[in-house]
Amino acid sequence: MQGYKVCFLSDTYPPDVGGLAISTARNARLLVQAGHEVHVCVPSASLPPGEVQKTVENGVEVHRLGPQKKMHDTLTDWFELVAGLGRELSFDLLHGFFAAYAGYLAAYAARYLGARSVVSVRGNDLDRLVFDPARAPFILYALEQADAVTAVTRDLRRKVLALVNRQGVVHVPNSVDAELFYPSTPNVTLRHKLGLDQGYVLGFVGEARAKKGLSLLLKAFAKVATKVDAHLLLIGGLRPKDEEVYQLFRRRNPQLSLHLVPYVPQSELIDYYNLMDLVLMPSLRDGLPNALLEAMACERTVVASDVGGLSDVIEDGQNGFLIPPRDKQALVDRTLSALADADQRRMLGQAARATILRDYTPQHELNNNLRIYHQLLAGDSLP
Repeated sequence: MQGYKVCFLSDTYPPDVGGLAISTARNARLLVQAGHEVHVCVPSASLPPGEVQKTVENGVEVHRLGPQKKMHDTLTDWFELVAGLGRELSFDLLHGFFAAYAGYLAAYAARYLGARSVVSVRGNDLDRLVFDPARAPFILYALEQADAVTAVTRDLRRKVLALVNRQGVVHVPNSVDAELFYPSTPNVTLRHKLGLDQGYVLGFVGEARAKKGLSLLLKAFAKVATKVDAHLLLIGGLRPKDEEVYQLFRRRNPQLSLHLVPYVPQSELIDYYNLMDLVLMPSLRDGLPNALLEAMACERTVVASDVGGLSDVIEDGQNGFLIPPRDKQALVDRTLSALADADQRRMLGQAARATILRDYTPQHELNNNLRIYHQLLAGDSLP
């Protein structure tokens, strides 16, 4: 079979940080490895307004566009970039990651070019931004006009169907490379460097922010630390608006062992995961965090809120723990009980990795997306 020509649109792409950038790059790389041609069109704040820079990264042709001061001007330039490439290269399909703005542009440009389109709903687009009057029209257009919509969680799929009456809405979860993330002996040098020589290590990976339960996590840790010798390791840094919450907590609790580590490349994350006795994910709402799958692939026991994709992957007491969202005491109690039972943590960690190998490998994600591409490009309708 001849490979497809696919254009990805995303609001972020590496070296941008965050789950959206990581997921877009992973899917682009998987398609290239499967023999398809992939172009990525993405705004980049590192470029002057309107400037376009093309690079080839892991076989993916990345077209970065310097954003304008006003969003509608950025969208105009972005559309014209995609449309120009589409006329030149005759894309078979455009795939937008995140409903607004990338999904909107993917659906619009595909209709303009006579190509097919897929919009991937990731989490914050429907959990929060759909309530923003400035974003909602873009999101609704993307959901209505795309030839197919994918959702990384079952709950997001339900939300799509609640917003628009359509077929072709498919659950396609994220994946993780279990050859990159796996259990290994803790790095003693790193542990000493971070000042974690004694006590339990509780970990959080990703941007620590309000929707991830930052305030709840810090308050729960303060209570846990009164019962056991423990450290809290935050990997991935803070968004500026959440910095004040963290610094205020530090000033009020100077005795606690808090360790904030800025962004760590994926290739180095494994050493941090394997230092952690527990990974805590008390999200208020969430999609399917890459950090969840990475931690489980490393055989870490995860204590997570019963929301979004966390609920899809974790079976409470079987391969991790689920707690009610926004319940500080439940987080404290489950953390303490899990720390007290090393054998249970070991069994749950092994079951967690088995879950990843069974259901969340890159090959699963690639196959799910290609199945949709095949059906659309064959002229078939999706159920």
